[in-house]
This record gives sequence, C-alpha cells and structure tokens, in this order.
Amino acid sequence: MTATLELPDRKHKGRPPAIPDFGTLDRMDQERPELTAEMVVHGRIPSMPALSPDGRWIAFVVTPLGRTGEHPLSELWVTAADGTEAPRQLAVPPGRVSSPLWAPDSAAVYFLSDHGAPGKSQLFRIHDDSVQALTDWASGIDSYRLLADAGQIALMSADKPTDVVRQRAENRDDAYLRTQTQPARLRILDLKTGEIRTPDLLGGRHVVDVVQRPDGGPLAVLTWSSPEPDPGLLQPVLYLLDLPTGEVHDTARLPADAQSPVWWDSHGWHLAYLALTPPGLQAGNAVFDVAVPDTCFSGAHRNLTSGLPACPAELAPGDHSGPLVLVDEGLDTVIHRLIPGEFRMTEVSRITGHATQLVTARESEVVAAVISRPEEPHNIYAGPAGQPLLRRTDTRPELRDIRWGEQRRLRYHAADGLELDGLLILPAGRASHDGPFPLVTIVHGGPYDRYPDGFMLSWALPGQWFAQAGYAVFLPNPRGGKGHGHQFAAGVAGAVGQDEWTDILTGINTLIDDGVADPDRLGIGGWSHGGFMAAWAIGQTDRFAAAIMGAGISDWGMLAATGEFGIFEAALGGSVGWEGPGPHRHDQLSPISYASSVRTPVLIVHGAEDTNVPISQAEYFHRALRHFGAEHEFVVYPRENHSFREANHQLDLLHRTRAWFDRWLAV
Repeated sequence: MTATLELPDRKHKGRPPAIPDFGTLDRMDQERPELTAEMVVHGRIPSMPALSPDGRWIAFVVTPLGRTGEHPLSELWVTAADGTEAPRQLAVPPGRVSSPLWAPDSAAVYFLSDHGAPGKSQLFRIHDDSVQALTDWASGIDSYRLLADAGQIALMSADKPTDVVRQRAENRDDAYLRTQTQPARLRILDLKTGEIRTPDLLGGRHVVDVVQRPDGGPLAVLTWSSPEPDPGLLQPVLYLLDLPTGEVHDTARLPADAQSPVWWDSHGWHLAYLALTPPGLQAGNAVFDVAVPDTCFSGAHRNLTSGLPACPAELAPGDHSGPLVLVDEGLDTVIHRLIPGEFRMTEVSRITGHATQLVTARESEVVAAVISRPEEPHNIYAGPAGQPLLRRTDTRPELRDIRWGEQRRLRYHAADGLELDGLLILPAGRASHDGPFPLVTIVHGGPYDRYPDGFMLSWALPGQWFAQAGYAVFLPNPRGGKGHGHQFAAGVAGAVGQDEWTDILTGINTLIDDGVADPDRLGIGGWSHGGFMAAWAIGQTDRFAAAIMGAGISDWGMLAATGEFGIFEAALGGSVGWEGPGPHRHDQLSPISYASSVRTPVLIVHGAEDTNVPISQAEYFHRALRHFGAEHEFVVYPRENHSFREANHQLDLLHRTRAWFDRWLAV
C-alpha cells in the first residue's frame, strides 16, 4: 500500500507562519459572526502530539468533534516544533488515525489506522513518499511501543479469532462464557520479515503498556487481571521481562489504576508511575516510584507526591534531568520535574489554562502539549521545557471572530471553610453590572475531574454555548474533583451528593448575593456525575426552574452492579446491593430515593448503548418521575455510548438543551 507523502522540507528554514493570536484584535465595533451549533460540532480537534527524537517536528492527529459518516475519520498532520514551518497534512489513507510515534532517526512516523477494516486498527509507517502497512492482524492492534532494537516493535492485541469462532459467529451460534474475556497479549513484530511472534508468558494477563529501559535493557510490562476495568484496574501487576530470553525476572503488585510507567535514572534505574492514592478507590492520583536494580523491583513503592495540594495528571519521560509531571493545580496546569536522587518534584513552568497530553523529545529539552485558554480552542503548543510554550497550530480559525462571554475565575469558601474555585461565564457582550442574569450551573463529570480555565465549548452542556443565548454560566469545582490534592478528591468517598452539593449551592448563593444570578431563574445540568448532581439537586430543593440530567446516575447500587467500573462506583455510593437486605448507604445517596420530591422540570438525555452508565439509570428515573407526575422529557440517542460521537446527535443535543432552558428560564 502506498500513498504520496508530503513531509516538511527538512533543509528549508523559512520565516514562521503567520498564526493569528486569539483575542488580540479589538473587534467590538465590527460585526461579529454568530456561533452556530454546526460550528461547534464540525470543529476540528488536535490531539496525540508526538515529538521527533531530535525535537524538530511534531506529528499530531486532527479529528472532527462530530462524526458525519458511519465510521470516524481523522487525519495525520506534522508541524515544526520551533514554528518555522506551517502545519501540513500528511497523505495517509482515510481511516481513524491514532497514536503517532516517530522513528528513532526522526525520518518516519508510525501510526495506527483502521483503513480498510473500520474498527480494527493496524500499524502503518509513513516514510519518504510512501505509506506502508506493517500488520494485518485479524483482531486489530490495540497499541504499540517502539523498542531499542529498531528492527522490532512491541504490539498489544487480542488473539486472532479461530476458524471455529468465526464459523459460530456466521451461524449465529455464538453463546459465550461471560467470565471469559479476550486479553491483549504482548507480541513482537519483526520489521524485516513482517513476522509477529507471541511470547508464551504473563499467564494470560491483559497487557496495557510496555516500556523498555532506555539503554535497551528489560521491558516493564504493565498488566491487568482482565480487560474489564472491574476487576482489571483493581489488580495491576508490573512484570520485568528480558526480551531476548523471554524470561520474566520479577513482578510487582501496584496500587489500583496504575498507569504510565516511565524509566528514569536516579543514581540507578527506577520506574515511576501514576496510580490512585491507597487505600481508597475514590482518591487523587499520586506519582509512585520503585528502584529497579539489575533484574528486580527493590524496596517499597514510594509515594513521591504525598501531601501535594494538587493532582498529578500525566507522567512523561525526560532526559538525564528526570521525568516531567503534568500537574492539575486549581484552575491551571503546572509542569514539574522529578529530581534524580532527591525523589521530589520541582516546578519547571506554569501554564495559565488547560494543558493535556504532554510529550517530550528524547534528544532535546523540547516539550509539546495540547493547550486551551478561555477564548482560544485547543491547539498544539511547543517549546523548550522551562520556557513559555508557543502555539504551533490554528485548527479552528472559524471561531476567531466570535464574541465570547467573559470567563472569570471564582474563589469562595464552602460552609465548612474549605477554599473552593470555579468559573463564571457572563452572557456574551454583557458585563456583570448588567445583571442579574438567568444562571445555568453545569456540574462536571467524574467526580474526579475539574473545570480548568480553558476553552468551554463542546457538545455536552457547553458553557459558551449557553452564554451566547444570554445565560450566565457557573462551572463549579466542588470537592471530589482534581486540582486540590488527595484529601479534597477523597472527600466524596461514600458521600456523593453531600458536601459537594453544598459546595455548589454556596457558589450559587454567592453569585446571587453579588447580583450576577437571578434567584428566580436558576437552571442546573451536567453529564455523567454531573447528571447525577442535577438529579440529586432537584430532589433536595425546588429552587431550580429547570434541570438537565445527561447520562446521569439515579441509583448507585444498580450502577455498581451494571456499570463497567463496578466496584469503583460502589466506592462513591458507599455500598452495593449484595451486602444484605439493607438499609444500604447507596439508597441514601441515590436520586431515585427522592424522586417523589421532584418539582423541577427535567430533561433526561442518554445514549442507548452506554456501558459506563447504562441507560437503565435514566429509565429508572423516568419511570419514577412518571409515577409521581413530575414534568419531564426522556430522550434516547441510538448507537451512542457514554460520549456521543455522531454529529446529528450532538447537534440535536445542543439545540435541545438550550431550548429546554429557554422554555423554563424565560431568557
């Protein structure tokens, strides 16, 4: 398979391309375009940046927010890390492109694509003027890692279906044992021969990540007990594998939800990784470290971020100076570095706004990330570590002239004195002294998530979409979320809807007292855990004129039994139904228990194929509200999982949710 390749001219260094700076031009007296739902849904989002080892180039993926065809499509792009070349698209075959990585010599890009077999990705390489398919594995390739031996690549994929399995599927004789799952196995691709071999090791565990020691030494292989999050995430085990012999030297049990292993030299080889802070399953992430002398894991797994009043979010390999840690701190993001020999972090640079997907270059101190700011959508940024990162893409120029609602940072104190933060978006073109305004409170999901001071425009209850229609929008960060450390995150364990609800209510009352919010025109909504909070709120008070429950939870006990995260949900709800006849803690914390008190009109929206929060959660709440005669509508979106992907459904959701608030809040 070949296609024309258009890599940047590596010999040419022209002037940096003119990339306009969002928000620097004063257009208040000019006619501005109106934000449409189509502009939101058809927006193009950059992701998965990959820096070449020499630090000169960034490969990245661009994907439309909403899918218009039967299968998702994305593009592979490349740009100069120093801004001397404009971004350009590479001519790769159409498909869902993901996971770009540069070859060790920085001359070729590997990537996954499901071109030719939608839903089953294969490994490709683009080099010079051609694209080459490197695998044709029947079950597809889940992920891959480049190895020190340039002639080999580690693959993670499920076994090929046998002839018997295929025949049974064709005959619809396909009953299966529910406890049998198809784990991803470690496989080694020989680039010269195209042969894929599967070492017989790891006891059939599900392989989720592979990282080779930088000097070409052993592989650290991160595994789960099962591909399912429950119990897989509960039982991660790290293997130390000698690739030439296939010998497993040592294993280590890790805390729950362990991820992102990174080798580093701290006066001897160590492995750092992210995981939940023990012992709870609703807790902030921490960076852990373990020494790995020779062929064993040595000593305790040390928590390097204990007591940090912020939350490590990502871990990226560095050079001899140590790995980099992307930390969510309040409304901003901070890059830290692990200091060799000292086992602590030091701040490298501070990013005002939202930064994710931090990557580094092996042979230089260049870093790249996806960053957004209040009036600027997500773009690729890059630059030397420790210096301000500069924008290298402009993926949504159609939004540049929109007059956005002013986004303000909020700080206030909870009833118990805990310091809280959040965001306020004023109606577009209005100032706070023009209030009071109808106020829509949008609660984030998770609950281990946050609202950073970034760009608030997406398909699910987006802040700027409502601000364009004349609403003030409150985006609270109650306890349970990211950005304020372990104890803050653990504050909702077995206690959802308690202090986090009063945290939100205190913020609303503060905005009313400040003359921003009209107490007679309050709305509330959210997605996932935010949908739970909306359903919870209207069972506790009739202060809200309208509510939207998006993919929300109505019964925590049922979610623990049917949702894909199982026991993790029980950590929030406080119990499960099989603990005895009750009463159960989760009954006290479930909106369904308070359905008889609902007087607020509520719009319930849910994806028909949601595996995270099954649609039975919405159906249960709908039936209860119908029984009690409560005003509500229940809308189901076929084929959608927890996050909607189809453009028409996203468009419908944008129009429907704004119309719902318009109907009841009388803008």
